[in-house]
Amino acid sequence: MFSPKNPSARHSGAGRNPAKTNTPRSGRHSNVVPHSRGFVNQLDSGLRRNDGLYAHELFFGSYLLITLLRLLFAQGLLGADTLVYFIGLVFALTLIYYEQRTNTSAALRWRLLFYPIAMNVYFQQMRSAVPAITPERFDANLRAIDRVLLGDTPSILWQHLTNPALTEIMSLCYLFFFPYLIMAVVAHFVGPIERCKTFVVGLFSLYGIGFLGYTLVPAAGPYLAFNEAFASTLISGPVSRFNDELVRMGSSGVDVFPSLHVAVSLLILGFDFQHNKRRFWIFLIPCIGLWCSTLYLRYHYLIDVLCGILLASWALWIANRFEFYEETAT
Repeated sequence: MFSPKNPSARHSGAGRNPAKTNTPRSGRHSNVVPHSRGFVNQLDSGLRRNDGLYAHELFFGSYLLITLLRLLFAQGLLGADTLVYFIGLVFALTLIYYEQRTNTSAALRWRLLFYPIAMNVYFQQMRSAVPAITPERFDANLRAIDRVLLGDTPSILWQHLTNPALTEIMSLCYLFFFPYLIMAVVAHFVGPIERCKTFVVGLFSLYGIGFLGYTLVPAAGPYLAFNEAFASTLISGPVSRFNDELVRMGSSGVDVFPSLHVAVSLLILGFDFQHNKRRFWIFLIPCIGLWCSTLYLRYHYLIDVLCGILLASWALWIANRFEFYEETAT
């Protein structure tokens, strides 16, 4: 990432070991890469033209900007949702500028920390923002894709397999997502700054594209859109009751395509496989249970899960590519 002034004086990320003079900033604290050919390097070239931006700032910023423009047409300049998205963009750009000007580790951490905060803010903001843009829901379209793949969406097709004990277990697996995400974010933010940067680049590139999917393909999920297709309710005990209340209270109402429960947990698991094998093996089984629970509990269509897997794979590639160029620049 090029600094607007004197790129050779930029810090390497942790506020120490500044880059040597006369050395182009092609890696440490950057997404800048050498010229070469192919699709991969077209992406690199695109990032290089956005001097000063990490990949996640490009993708999450695109989500904010595209949604802001859509809200401008739907609500006007002074619409409540419009202003919230505008303020988010201003904050993001201000933190980028401030970190580049000060070159401090504290400024860098604030720049990175913006995205966990923004993720929570804009997830909830979509409750009102997406209905303001469009009343359309794509549940019928998503179910139609599942019908092509399986004959129907799994939660309807396999509902005869449900039982109270399994529902409690699946509900517990679904709830596992929240502490798993919090643990991963906290662990990386209190750890080495270079590893934190790589993790943030992957995770919030994923969230940027995932949130864009929520706004472009809003859907409610099988349990709401096709409730009449189920012979009975799944709620069977205290865990499933708590999970149901939490989902209904916390859902943005459009958080279906792609499945970020699948995508985010798979990304974290993949990141741990590369950097913390012990943590990978500890959480592998709970993650598998989590992925199954998204279908069992009737929250997602199969296509949501498949696209979540693809999204996680792409985000992990983005993180690995960023880390590679960071390392080769040292």
